[in-house]
Amino acid sequence: MKPQAVEEGVLEFERARRAIAMDNTVAGLAGIEKALSCNDDMRWYSYLGYCVAKERGQVSRGTELCMISLEQEPGNPEHYVNLGKILLLSGKKAEALRTLRDGMAQGGSTELIALLTQFGNRKSPVIPFLPRTNPLNKILGLLLHRIGLR
Repeated sequence: MKPQAVEEGVLEFERARRAIAMDNTVAGLAGIEKALSCNDDMRWYSYLGYCVAKERGQVSRGTELCMISLEQEPGNPEHYVNLGKILLLSGKKAEALRTLRDGMAQGGSTELIALLTQFGNRKSPVIPFLPRTNPLNKILGLLLHRIGLR
C-alpha cells in the first residue's frame, strides 16, 4: 500500500471521528468507509460498527466489528465506548454498563465517564439490612418513589 494512501486514510478517519463526536454518524459512516478503503485498519472497526448499528440498524454486525477492534487493541477505552453505545441502542442496558465499566478498567476516557454518569447512582435499599432484591425492599422502594418520598 502506498504511504500517500495510508496518510489519506488516517486523515479521513480523523474527520470521521470528529463527525461521530458531534453525533453526525451519517458523515462518520461515509468517512470511515472511505478511510478503510484507503487503509484497512482493524482498530477503526469499532467506529464503523457503531455507525453501522446506529444508521443501518445492523446491531449484530456492529457488535462483531467492535469485538474485532477489541481483539486488536484490548486496552483502548474508545472501543469499549463504541461497543457500549451499540449495546444501549439494542436495549441491553446491563451489558452496556458492564462493558463501560470494563473500559474504565482499561484507563477510561471523558466520553466513557459521560456515558457512565448518564446511568446515575442507585439509592440505598429502603430496608438496608435486607438485600436489594428482597420483595419488601422492591415494593417499598416503588411505593415511596411513586408518592414522591424517595
